[in-house]
Amino acid sequence: MNTIKERIDHVNGQIMQGNILGVFDEMYADNVVMQENSDEPRTGKPANRAYEEQFVAALEGFHGAEIRSVSVNEEAGTSSVEWMMDFSLKGMGRMVREQVAVQRWENGKIVHERFYYKG
Repeated sequence: MNTIKERIDHVNGQIMQGNILGVFDEMYADNVVMQENSDEPRTGKPANRAYEEQFVAALEGFHGAEIRSVSVNEEAGTSSVEWMMDFSLKGMGRMVREQVAVQRWENGKIVHERFYYKG
């Protein structure tokens, strides 16, 4: 994987296969900052992995996902992915979420990711 396009395609493929935590460990930098909409950012791999673990543990069912678009700017070191996901969470039931995830890359790893969605 030499390009950001190859890397983000790998990340997306692993997510589609349900390997959320594995690809997080592989492709996210130790100093990664992640943010949901306008919420306070989470800093560092341990804090963000704990958040991802909570999400995975809360999943009751994964009913499907679709990648609607992927944009990459190799020179700027950025990518964005437009998702539609259909899943069920414990205590919340089934939901369909449309979101855009925007990533910044350094040295082959995601160093910043922000998610934009309703709800």
